[in-house]
Amino acid sequence: MSTEAIIKTKLEAGLSIEHLTIENESHMHSGPATDSHFKVTVVSEDFSGKRLVQRHQLIYGLLADEMKHPIHALSMHLFIQQEWQAKGETVMPSPKCLGGSKGEN
Repeated sequence: MSTEAIIKTKLEAGLSIEHLTIENESHMHSGPATDSHFKVTVVSEDFSGKRLVQRHQLIYGLLADEMKHPIHALSMHLFIQQEWQAKGETVMPSPKCLGGSKGEN
């Protein structure tokens, strides 16, 4: 099973999801980054009353094994339905990776 499929399965099993988008952004990173960089957008009322850090902790808990390996980076955009609608149901695109110190001049 692909890492993306595992993420989807675990998030859907652990949360009551109204909207889920998983983007494999590994191609935007230098080096052998296959199936290691992801962006998830999750809309769930399970986040209601939780601060952003608590929402992140919930996702990290669901994906604990994958965060050890193979996931190297996980960008999370986590909303309740009202917040998602207020954002126009969109998130900003991720920037291209500059490869750490390669971006410093």
